[in-house]
Amino acid sequence: MHELISGRRSARGYDPSATISLGDVTTIVDAGRWAPTWGRVQPVRFIAGLRGDPTFDALAGVLTRGNSGWAPRSAALILVCTTDDPDDAKAHTYGAVDCGLAVAQMILQSEALGFNAHPMAGFDAEAARDIFGIPADKRPLVLLGVGALADPASLPEEIRARDEKPRTRLPLSEVAFAGRWGRPAFPDSAGA
Repeated sequence: MHELISGRRSARGYDPSATISLGDVTTIVDAGRWAPTWGRVQPVRFIAGLRGDPTFDALAGVLTRGNSGWAPRSAALILVCTTDDPDDAKAHTYGAVDCGLAVAQMILQSEALGFNAHPMAGFDAEAARDIFGIPADKRPLVLLGVGALADPASLPEEIRARDEKPRTRLPLSEVAFAGRWGRPAFPDSAGA
């Protein structure tokens, strides 16, 4: 597995004095723009702010309690929106898939640039819709914090403890099947 994937984690311990250039944020958003898209529809849209600008402050203002304590330490916040058309199940589903692909590429691009990116669902989507005038046919789905990791010794204990937890995933034998549900596709990787 590529080290950008194997080393990636959704950290919370960002350095509140670290900055990110507009060029780096542009590159991160552009990575999302170039993600695969169903039927070339390209439904994903972005609202980006750098710490200290009004867009960042407004995005920080829509964070819910769980994220409002650490996410404002990000160097940038990027709201990722996609299609909102529950009457068209196919477009609605694929819009969410396209959004996920865009966010994944943005996370990897952030890592490649030496930053960490943390996707969040913990924000008030309706408040974001109102503040930014997001059209009714779009839905704010993910808020991505991008930042530089802080020295762990400088972090509050709660954040440091969460960031130091080992990164784990279910073994392949529990998530990848062949032939029928529950039959491992890769039986030799039962513990992987």
